[in-house]
Amino acid sequence: MTPRERWLALFAGEKPDRIPTDYWGTPEVTNRLLKDLRCATEEDLYIKLHIDTINKVEPPHPIPSRLGDEGIDIWGLRRKWINYGTGEYDEVDNHPLASAKTINDVHNYPWPSAKDCDYEAFRVLLGNAPKHRIIKTGDYEPFLLYSALRGMEQALMDLLEAPEIAHAALDHIFEYHFELNQRAFELGKGRIDLTYIAEDLGSQHGLLMSMEHIREFILPNQKRMADLARSYSIHIFYHSDGDIREVIPDLIRVTGIEVLNPIQWRCPSMERRGLVRDFGRFLIFHGAMDNQKTLPFGTIEDVKNEVCENIEIFGDARWICAPCHNIQPVTPTQNIITMYETMHEYGTL
Repeated sequence: MTPRERWLALFAGEKPDRIPTDYWGTPEVTNRLLKDLRCATEEDLYIKLHIDTINKVEPPHPIPSRLGDEGIDIWGLRRKWINYGTGEYDEVDNHPLASAKTINDVHNYPWPSAKDCDYEAFRVLLGNAPKHRIIKTGDYEPFLLYSALRGMEQALMDLLEAPEIAHAALDHIFEYHFELNQRAFELGKGRIDLTYIAEDLGSQHGLLMSMEHIREFILPNQKRMADLARSYSIHIFYHSDGDIREVIPDLIRVTGIEVLNPIQWRCPSMERRGLVRDFGRFLIFHGAMDNQKTLPFGTIEDVKNEVCENIEIFGDARWICAPCHNIQPVTPTQNIITMYETMHEYGTL
């Protein structure tokens, strides 16, 4: 089977020839793997490690010159690279909506327009995308973006003290992504397999916000975005870090998610057997290879054991083997290789 056929088999409730795999890693890790494994391209790397990764195709959006500041993105956010010792992440360096006090302040903000995206370039990109890999279009993670615009502390306080500002801004964010996705889905009809809907709802120990606030501010627009994708027969991949077991029933019932990522099973309520027991009928589990302890700091035997343990735990469910999030530069190359080679050896269904 091709990588795409393996994913589609899981969506159809069928068993592929082997358990599919995916790859999430920082640029430093990817570049190191290319060098260590003597691969000329990322596709060569995926083939060598038997990785069924997603191909992401999005409509390009020009950086607006109206803001007059190089490095500012379409939302008015400036990012800068922060070195944390073994690698770098780009972090938000400003919060341009932080001073908003009224709904009018929110409405008067220079929101980007999905009309400005280059859909002809998207059509070309989609036509050139590899046919053997699953195609993903659309990234919708509104509260993360709202937190960048307002500052995380203020964004969370808004849910209690200024809900009208939160609703207004989240509606603008939704409208942009809805129009963008609708245009892209129409152009890619029959070619796009997957869309990404997300919100980091969990900490290491429970939810970051109350269920009441999740149901008011997060789920309604997520459902609308998911319904749009479903109208084009596009599947729903959902990402949320952390301890989110409490909200999973709502994500299934309201949003209608199909793939749940990343399964951080070291969090207190994310015990794998319980997730399979309670939600395995509804979900494809994606992730579950621990990249906080096992992959970066475990031995080769630890990695092998975790792969085999996951194969056993998810044996009666649908599972895509992947790291819990981006593999970090502290992770030894051999541990990464071991994860994929062990899957290839023991993951045949």
